[in-house]
Amino acid sequence: MRNLNYKLTQLCRRNRDGSYATQADRERILEHIANQLLDLGYRDMHATSLKPKHVEALVEHWKWESLSAGTIKNRISALRWWAEKIGKQNVIAKDNAHYGIADRQHVSNVTKARELTGADLEKVSDPYTSMSLKLQAAFGLRRAESIKIQPAWADRGDRLVLRASWCKGGRAREIPIRTDVQRQRLEEAKAFVGESSLIPRDSRYVDQLRRFEYQCTKADIHHVHGHRHAYAQARYRELTGWDAPAAGGPSSRALTPARKNADREARLTISQELGHEREQVTAIYLGR
Repeated sequence: MRNLNYKLTQLCRRNRDGSYATQADRERILEHIANQLLDLGYRDMHATSLKPKHVEALVEHWKWESLSAGTIKNRISALRWWAEKIGKQNVIAKDNAHYGIADRQHVSNVTKARELTGADLEKVSDPYTSMSLKLQAAFGLRRAESIKIQPAWADRGDRLVLRASWCKGGRAREIPIRTDVQRQRLEEAKAFVGESSLIPRDSRYVDQLRRFEYQCTKADIHHVHGHRHAYAQARYRELTGWDAPAAGGPSSRALTPARKNADREARLTISQELGHEREQVTAIYLGR
């Protein structure tokens, strides 16, 4: 897929038609899309290879990831730009409603946290998927991270180290190991796979990703991104001493100056642990 990444980068640079920020954002989104197409099993693609099946697969994948309507619309906008530049405007439907995408939803103080229960895990027959779900809930990992992770390598005693190649945007990060549950889950994962990742030795990442999706759907485990929301809200409570607005705690407007400082510091910490660059993103998980 490096070839498609390169071709799309060249396409962007030949067709500069906006501000630098817009161009940089578009290039970043298209690079991410190229990597996701590879993860979904589409190999040897070129810039002119875009077809309706690729768009449908991407949108379904994004919906399965529980991405916001705004994020999906931004990505479709980048796809439309791509299709236009290669003369294939008809590859993408003109109306986002064709893909069943809801209107944008602004940040609200309504929790999207999802707790992983023993009843959930009993329905999962694949032990790799089960272990990935446990690590998601314990450390707030993204789905790809929970599949690609090599638990023995990542365990540094007091922290979990994630390689750049496992993480969104190629941004390596560290997550503190603070609780007995985290240590228990990590030891369980290490005992299960040894020095390997949570991808079976006879499988590729895309194979295990599809197995994960199938297993979760079969077990009626939806919106697994909610495990990250639960992690963020639990971490906020630990760092501040009170619940996040999305979990029924006070809104930012109701905080005293001292509490506002504590709120900001907590959000910065949580943003880093979740692998985001901006504190503002935490409003999605914590409310405001």
